Amino acid sequence: MESRGIRKSKVGMVVSDRMDKTVVVRVERLVPHPVYKKYVKRRTTYKAHDERNEFRVGDRVEIVETRPVSKEKRWRVSRLIERPEVR
Repeated sequence: MESRGIRKSKVGMVVSDRMDKTVVVRVERLVPHPVYKKYVKRRTTYKAHDERNEFRVGDRVEIVETRPVSKEKRWRVSRLIERPEVR
């Protein structure tokens, strides 16, 4: 059996869940400034597939690279890491 390549995974925060079977996940990373060497936050948003509409805004999730699901969706939510407390 042929082995598949290792899939990329990222951890981020769900910022929108208003679409059907899709969540928008914001992933933050720290990159060093080329001149000043101070670390700067950069963030990217990914549309991820959420088959059962189970993730909500504020959830911290892990997303995994997958085959294209639609025009902009190339990621799928693999697991919930933490859910904020409801007050």
